[in-house]
Amino acid sequence: MVISKRRRWLLLAVVSAGLLLITLDNSILYAALPTLVEDLGASSSEGLWIINAYPVVMAGLLLGSGTLGDRVGHRRMFVIGLAVFGVASLVAAFSTSPEALIAARAFLAVGAAAMMPATLALIRVTFDDERERNMAIAVWGTMAVVGSALGPIISGILLQHFWWGSVFIINVPVVVAAIAATLVLAPPNDPDPSKQWDLASSLLALVALVGLVLAIKETAKTEPAPAVVAAAVLATVAGGWAFARRQRRLAYPLLDFAIFRNRAFLAGVLAAGFALFAISGIQLVTTQRFQLVEGFTPLRAGFLVAAVALGAFPTAMLGGAVLHRVGLLPLITGGLALGSIGTLLVLMNFATSMGLLVTGLIITGSGLGAAMSVASSAIMGNVPARRAGMASSVEEVSYEFGGLIAVALLGSLLTAVYSATIDLPAGVSDRARDSLDSALALAGEGEGAQTALIRAASEAFDGAYLAVMVVVAAALVAGALVTGVLLRRHGPGSALSGPAHH
Repeated sequence: MVISKRRRWLLLAVVSAGLLLITLDNSILYAALPTLVEDLGASSSEGLWIINAYPVVMAGLLLGSGTLGDRVGHRRMFVIGLAVFGVASLVAAFSTSPEALIAARAFLAVGAAAMMPATLALIRVTFDDERERNMAIAVWGTMAVVGSALGPIISGILLQHFWWGSVFIINVPVVVAAIAATLVLAPPNDPDPSKQWDLASSLLALVALVGLVLAIKETAKTEPAPAVVAAAVLATVAGGWAFARRQRRLAYPLLDFAIFRNRAFLAGVLAAGFALFAISGIQLVTTQRFQLVEGFTPLRAGFLVAAVALGAFPTAMLGGAVLHRVGLLPLITGGLALGSIGTLLVLMNFATSMGLLVTGLIITGSGLGAAMSVASSAIMGNVPARRAGMASSVEEVSYEFGGLIAVALLGSLLTAVYSATIDLPAGVSDRARDSLDSALALAGEGEGAQTALIRAASEAFDGAYLAVMVVVAAALVAGALVTGVLLRRHGPGSALSGPAHH
């Protein structure tokens, strides 16, 4: 079936809107978190689970959802995903407890996991011309950057006028319009019942991921429970081992580990993960620090972290255009290295110079935008055609996994360093150690020496922020070194594809 040019580009707008919703919901709560924690009475650990329930469940289900889409048809999968996303958004908006909101966020992730592979698959089947398709995929790819930038800004605007549930309500009209447009514009559903979908593999991956996040969060507590840590580590190891063993036995595995033998493919997967780890971590801790310590509104904090995307957007668009001339090595390894330099500038100036802080955020974004834009090309250009669906799922998982580990590890580190280093004034309740939110609430109640408590809590939080940014910078340096070794034959003038091992 030939689809007219106008209809193709309209459909691209629809699937891009779907992807925008998915990526927005990753970052939209960063600026809303202090408000949400206060209104729902959530602990710092519950606050991190409210954010993390979404990427944990999505990363667990993504590997299998691409194959399920092949089996039932990608058009149907996209519409089902949109419908689930819309219903889950309503449930999240009207949640009355932290536990209810965590469950609603997990439900949102089920819809997102159904939609995400379908967005790329619909582009593939709609755009026959290779140059048009490359352009369409570039537009699709930049949605991840746009979504992560807009999340904190949109939540900031909404929180100035409405209650926190509005950050979920805005999904609903977009979902309704996208469903209607998909039914009109998308090519007919084309299921392939011969494709094998394995639910057990997806559930095993989910067990391993939930165990990993729980282990990180519990270990970072001031008084971790050894039994919980042991159970979480056991779940991670057992789930991961059972998943890997099952893949080797399946005729159609969700993940064929042999594809990681291709160095350029592996470098692309690592670059995607490291880039999202840095962006998510910087946005999460910077929006919190400037709201709680400097008294920024959620909107102002959102605009501040949008500097990362401001730097990333032009280099993300440019990276794909110059890739054939400069090769993967300068863009991926150079991009991660530039990101680490920007992060160092941020950590040296966050408390002293707003101008240098913003410059650091823009430089970080510029480097990571370049790396992210060609990570997709490194991944998709280094697998055989029959593994394209699997490769796109691996790419999406690496993005989600990067964001997921950032929130789990860096969010927990922020709390742990704050709790360990705060020097409480005499007569102040130990509850002030839990989080900066708790200390500010106690100061508001007039407990102890208010000014002294606020100063002590702010100093401890700044120390914790510094520790997190050091870890982000170190991760980007490690990413640059590892990808540099993997891509040493992929410098200027090299072909995109390396020697593939099939």
